Amino acid sequence: MSLLSASMLVSLFRLLSFFPLPVLHAIGLAMGWLVFLASPSYRRRFIGNIERAGHRAHLYKAVGEAGKGMFELPFIWCATPGRVLRTARIEGWELAGKALDAKSGLILLTPHLGCFEITAQAVALHTRLSALYRPPRKDALKPLIEGARARANLHLAPANLAGVRILLKALKNGEAIGLLPDQVPQNGEGVWAEFFGKPAYTMTLSAKLHQMSGAPIVLVYAERLSWGRGYAVRFVPFEGELGDTPQQQARAINAAMEALIAQCPAQYIWSYNRYKVPQGVAKPEETESKQ
Repeated sequence: MSLLSASMLVSLFRLLSFFPLPVLHAIGLAMGWLVFLASPSYRRRFIGNIERAGHRAHLYKAVGEAGKGMFELPFIWCATPGRVLRTARIEGWELAGKALDAKSGLILLTPHLGCFEITAQAVALHTRLSALYRPPRKDALKPLIEGARARANLHLAPANLAGVRILLKALKNGEAIGLLPDQVPQNGEGVWAEFFGKPAYTMTLSAKLHQMSGAPIVLVYAERLSWGRGYAVRFVPFEGELGDTPQQQARAINAAMEALIAQCPAQYIWSYNRYKVPQGVAKPEETESKQ
């Protein structure tokens, strides 16, 4: 992406941020269907993933929700924090507040479900939050994305060893951290664990941080309300048993994500290539043959 096109994209995002959320969601719904119909590869992955998860009944709604998720980004990233947070209704904050009051630290896990971009802002409204962040591949987009995400009380930790140290320090200080547990990690940062019945390379960092700090795990997601009425940001207890091995821990977290997605399956990003094999990682069949 050239500097000129990146600059144009930033300008477009800033312009769209002035639009009312219902308008952006209406445009997104239409564009979601346009992309779905125009791209065979996108459509195949979308249908394959949602069928594998057993949520085919929500396919048509999910297509529109995917478009809404794209077109709400200018509002979430570029509108003023006050305007954005007025659209968020927070439910179950006492789960997070209890851990923070105890100064035990807090690990918040948010899948690619609903408007996951607003969850960090909602948490940062109440407390300091350090969120794991993987920089965009296009350097020209860094000012837009990093500037949008690094807001008051919200701090970014790069997805590398230095970032892990930042997260661990935050936990030891009794603060909250946030991770996307269904994001495909890089080589050496994950293990193969089933996700909706198929092996997916899954990060082990959240379980490791829990073991090292003793900080409790809480799930959080933001359901997109109909007709552009905003979002319900919900905090949910993690009730699984992590187990002893990295594979058991990864599977337990994937199972928690599956249960969370079942709350509003039409709003998961089914087009995400969750089952890809990162460079340098042995395929799951090869991994099993070596055990």
